[in-house]
Amino acid sequence: MRYILIGCISLMLGAQARTDAPDPSDFAILPWGWLDWADEDAAETLEDLKACGFNLAGFVAPEDMDAVRAAGLQAFVRDSRVHAPVRNEELTEEEARTVAEAVTAPWLDDPAVFGYYLVDEPSARYAPNLGILAHAIQDAHPGAIPYVNLLPNYADTTSQLRAESYEAYLEAYAEALPSDYLSYDHYALIADGSLRGGYFENLESVRNVTLAHDMPFWNIVLSNRHFFYSDPTPAGLRFQAYTSLAYGARGISYFTYFSPGIGNYRLAPIDQFGNKTPTWDMLREVNLALHKLVPTYIGLKSINVFHQGNVPEGSKDESAAELVKELSWFPHIETRPEQTGAVVGEFLDEAGNPYAMVVNKNLHDDVRFDISFHEEGAVELISPYTGNPTNFSGEQKWLAAGQGMLLRVMK
Repeated sequence: MRYILIGCISLMLGAQARTDAPDPSDFAILPWGWLDWADEDAAETLEDLKACGFNLAGFVAPEDMDAVRAAGLQAFVRDSRVHAPVRNEELTEEEARTVAEAVTAPWLDDPAVFGYYLVDEPSARYAPNLGILAHAIQDAHPGAIPYVNLLPNYADTTSQLRAESYEAYLEAYAEALPSDYLSYDHYALIADGSLRGGYFENLESVRNVTLAHDMPFWNIVLSNRHFFYSDPTPAGLRFQAYTSLAYGARGISYFTYFSPGIGNYRLAPIDQFGNKTPTWDMLREVNLALHKLVPTYIGLKSINVFHQGNVPEGSKDESAAELVKELSWFPHIETRPEQTGAVVGEFLDEAGNPYAMVVNKNLHDDVRFDISFHEEGAVELISPYTGNPTNFSGEQKWLAAGQGMLLRVMK
């Protein structure tokens, strides 16, 4: 009886934690990769996924969509028939329409279908074909999202991007694809504790292009260890999520939820034996905070981003601040020059009220800070635990390593 009672309590707590998950159309929280389960474990796997704070189930084979639907989740359908047309020398609209209608026909009235997985990390040469196919998918299934994910800025321009520059690569896809969103990946947390160069430059490039095309963007970040990347840590997971928010992201994807059974992959939220790792709990904490912040965040318009302390190449320093009057930073310890200070995203709500997402760029140490705005009024923070505004005073003026805080002025 004791075991049953504990299980019931756990389910109740899990259900309570999931009630605040945002609609993925507003803000996507995606476990990047193929959803992997044994048939008898599907329901439990999806319940754990929801309890970890995800509102999408990843890329799912057609035969597994029944389980996604039963769990009350949505997913991207993964159908291999969409892959071949992308590599045609010249894809016609008629060919794309034929494939799109065949792939979407079984799912037109299925509430579990968020969209269709098309391709990951294509070069610029495939932009025209992917644009034709993506539009055909949307014509065949209105409201469904054709999923394409782009390369990071550390990809080789000649052999991988096949573009003159990274910005030209982004432009090719922003022009070709429907304007639902632009997704890219960038893995920046290195095993020696450093931050890969180009992380913020990538955010700058994607933000600039998507703002120009009036499209939201999603960022894919690390949630496992492999190659020369670092172990997942609370600070690293916070840093990746909150820096994405500072730049105006409308979706966050984690690579990966399941630990791949190859190479040196490890410490994803679920290991190769199907067990939860410490990363699962760390990631849940970040995702549940997003649940609380997103209802306020999605009503904001990104107008500016600046850096205080170390300013990455291509970024603005604090003299470029538009809404923030002064940001005072009181670090306890400074360990790495490239992680000095803050990144601040400035936002306005529909009524023109100022907001700022302030992020501690240090991956190792906490910091105390203070802030004032040009707009007069009391500064409040949006609680990541309740979603409600609260006083920005006393112990509220501390940021953990990698933590972000959403602040506003109350007129």
